[in-house]
Amino acid sequence: MGFFVFLPLVLPLTAVPIARLTEQHLHPRGAARLMTVISAVMAVCSVLCLGLIGVVGTAQIPGNPLPDSWSDPEVRAALPYHETVGTAAMWLLALVLLACARTVVRHLRVRNRARRALSGLPAEPGESGDLAVLPDHSPYAYALPGSPGRVVVSTGMLAGLAADEREALLAHERAHLRHRHHRYLLTTQLAACVNPFLRPLQHAVAFSAERWADEESAQAVGDRRITARAVARAALVSHAAPAPGFAAFATPTAAAAAGPVPRRVAALLGPVPTSRNWPPAKTPAGLAAMVAAIGTAVSALCALNAAVALLVVLKAVTPL
Repeated sequence: MGFFVFLPLVLPLTAVPIARLTEQHLHPRGAARLMTVISAVMAVCSVLCLGLIGVVGTAQIPGNPLPDSWSDPEVRAALPYHETVGTAAMWLLALVLLACARTVVRHLRVRNRARRALSGLPAEPGESGDLAVLPDHSPYAYALPGSPGRVVVSTGMLAGLAADEREALLAHERAHLRHRHHRYLLTTQLAACVNPFLRPLQHAVAFSAERWADEESAQAVGDRRITARAVARAALVSHAAPAPGFAAFATPTAAAAAGPVPRRVAALLGPVPTSRNWPPAKTPAGLAAMVAAIGTAVSALCALNAAVALLVVLKAVTPL
């Protein structure tokens, strides 16, 4: 195993450059998918390596639930270990699992509360009858996943938009539901709970999901300027979505000068993004993508190597 077992804990740093460069060089759809896969693989490798370090490091601590043969001198000689590091790894693993469980529970709780609040509200006419209009002067709009999904929008938001901008807003939220963007967001959120080095990817995927929905909206209404105007106007008047963690059309925090909304508007006012899912090789984004891909592959190989080494040794010393 050696020090290679620790590499997956720091290799997510290799994905930081691609999180910052995909916006300019990839279609939002490809960027969201690429970074979600990288986040998921690196998070799984991090969890696996934390578990391996903990098992090896705590095998000789009295009272552990492991078989006695796992702490034999032969095993200790074959597998480098340190009790302090192993104990710390077990505590970190427990904290990681607790944070992930808390994130999932919070997501499901908010989702269930929002669905119960809408249970007695009739669906408005629209695509698949998915539109729920809440009589609320506070302007907001968000996509509520489920079976079926619902587009939730307040009367305050609808009042602040022109008719064509309302169409763009609804198309945007329906794109979130159609492509199940909440799964991308939840996956990267859990990955960031596992390894803080993956947080840049979490933010990048959240932005790419919004850009993806923007492009779908612009295609649906047939005018990119209408969607850009809807995004900008909604950001000026909107409040935070009552269902945090779901894809919302725009929030006040996103309207900051250097925030996501101005970048979304600028992208909509520019040319249609290329359909490529991988950046050109001879560009900074292409180099960053290669570095991230290599980092992900090395992380997976290190975790697999450590797991196989541990299993081979333990199988040799564990009686049938």
